[in-house]
Amino acid sequence: MDLPYINAEIKKRLSQAIRTSGMTTREIARKTGVSPEMITQYCTTDKLPKLDTFVLLCRAVDVTPDEILCFPLPEKKQP
Repeated sequence: MDLPYINAEIKKRLSQAIRTSGMTTREIARKTGVSPEMITQYCTTDKLPKLDTFVLLCRAVDVTPDEILCFPLPEKKQP
C-alpha cells in the first residue's frame, strides 16, 4: 500500500462520512471550530487534517477514527 493511495482513501472515507451525516460544512464547522473552507479542502484536495482536528471531525459526524483509518494489512511475500 502506498501513501498516495492511503491519503486518497482517507479523503474518500472522510467525505463519505460527512455526506452521510446529513450536516452541511457550516454545521460541522460550528461543532468543530474548523472553517467550512478547510473542511471542504480536506475532502477535495491533498490536504489532510492534523490528528486533533481529525478527531473533532470524526466526533462531529459520528464516526470513529477507525472507520476512516483502518486498512487491511498487505499480505507478506513468501520467501
